[in-house]
Amino acid sequence: MATKKVSRSVVIAAPAEKIFDVLASPHRHPEFDGSGTVKGQIRGPERLELGAEFGMDMRLGVGYRITNRVVEFAPDRLITWRHFGPHRWRWELEPLPDGTTRVTETFDYSASRVAFAYQLAGLPSRNARSIEQTLPRLKHLVEDAA
Repeated sequence: MATKKVSRSVVIAAPAEKIFDVLASPHRHPEFDGSGTVKGQIRGPERLELGAEFGMDMRLGVGYRITNRVVEFAPDRLITWRHFGPHRWRWELEPLPDGTTRVTETFDYSASRVAFAYQLAGLPSRNARSIEQTLPRLKHLVEDAA
């Protein structure tokens, strides 16, 4: 049985607080997006919190605008957002004993009533590839700033 979630992890040589600062700043999202869909014109607060909304210009074949809302938030440990659809993008940060942090990004489409359509459209594998490109970008962004 499929979990209807796609997750990948990376270990970053930085404390969770530093990584979370980047994730919680919607204006920085284009810097680490590996999907190539997040474009400029970020709208919203400088720092996200539970219930905060932020929007951005996107491009997936054609340009469009999307608004996201933060639906889970634990400072320096967890941030999750979603837009009008039920799927979520979740970031979990796990501090490790050596001072590094394991960062896990998850595309969760388990709440979708049309999960089969996601699968037919190839979204899980496309999102896996995007995560596999995003995490190294985030790693370099944070580690290079140190």
